[in-house]
Amino acid sequence: MSIVTSDAASHELRAAAEQHEHSPDRPLVLPVHRRPATTLTAAGDLLRALAAPVRIAIVLELREADRCVHELVEALGVAQPLISQHLRVLKSAGVVYGERHGREVVYRLVDEHLSHIVVDAVAHVEEGDPR
Repeated sequence: MSIVTSDAASHELRAAAEQHEHSPDRPLVLPVHRRPATTLTAAGDLLRALAAPVRIAIVLELREADRCVHELVEALGVAQPLISQHLRVLKSAGVVYGERHGREVVYRLVDEHLSHIVVDAVAHVEEGDPR
């Protein structure tokens, strides 16, 4: 069940947020409504599907171009059965889909939103610990 804030509550949130210190590099995002538990569960499932190094590498490869399994094997240096297993996980999570071209299946990302999640996570790690 979604809870949407009233205009008065929304105004109060904005006023409180203006007083709250936040990073100048981060845009202020106000909570307009709570998300249903089913949405949060589905988002968690999606993040778990992306949470393996090989799957992250696959997403990064597919961000550059559509690829078939043997191209992913060559690019990542991982055995074909392991690539296929990870592709199954990504496919069942709705991250990638495959399209048959003769004897090969060409994989591509379902949409760019998912690659942004992975790219942002990798960039965050590469920035290092700001402490």
